Amino acid sequence: MRAHSLVVENVALVSPPPNGEPDQLRQHQVQQLANLLRPCLGVSRARLVAHRLLERFGSLSEALAAPEGRLIEIAGVGHNTARHLVDIMQVAMTIAQTRIPLDRPLLSCWSELIAYCHVVMAFEPVEKFRILFLDVKNRLIADEVQQVGTVNHTSVYTREVIKRALELSASALILVHNHPAGDPAPSAADVRMTREIDAACKVLSLTLHDHIIIAKSGHASLRALKLI
Repeated sequence: MRAHSLVVENVALVSPPPNGEPDQLRQHQVQQLANLLRPCLGVSRARLVAHRLLERFGSLSEALAAPEGRLIEIAGVGHNTARHLVDIMQVAMTIAQTRIPLDRPLLSCWSELIAYCHVVMAFEPVEKFRILFLDVKNRLIADEVQQVGTVNHTSVYTREVIKRALELSASALILVHNHPAGDPAPSAADVRMTREIDAACKVLSLTLHDHIIIAKSGHASLRALKLI
């Protein structure tokens, strides 16, 4: 698979978009998406389909994050083309993940962590709750999605969080979940659940570093907001 360019927000795999009016930024995204589609569709068809994809999904990142089943609903996108875009997104996720060093404390590469979480979670259609388990030196032991919910809710069980931390001999945790609606602001339920997990962690001498909420528009840190 040859990709002429690849853009996923927060993963710098191509040149940044130019400063300018929204129309200029839109055309920049059309051109980059057309470049990705060119090996499958040729020059002229690639640009036409790129326009259609952006009209349907709204942005380049959302088009790349769309599942294969939704991509083939677009006129001109067959199974091979859809699979090509899905593969590109998988590459972007892998690159984002490999930028998180395993031999350094995760807290020292926070921007890389946020970029990774944004790539893998910001455009999910349903809420997912993942946990990053860290060792005594705050190095990553495991990155696991523990619960998958609905468009606006995920059931999280404190007992299961703690149980898994003990199974992995983790010393610290970072919680992450997404808000598909696009607003990263924590809900009252998010704050309550986080505080319950934090209290349980303290009993067992575990550290809860943060709970990060990822959305299309950005992210929120409950630690930075002084909610834990």
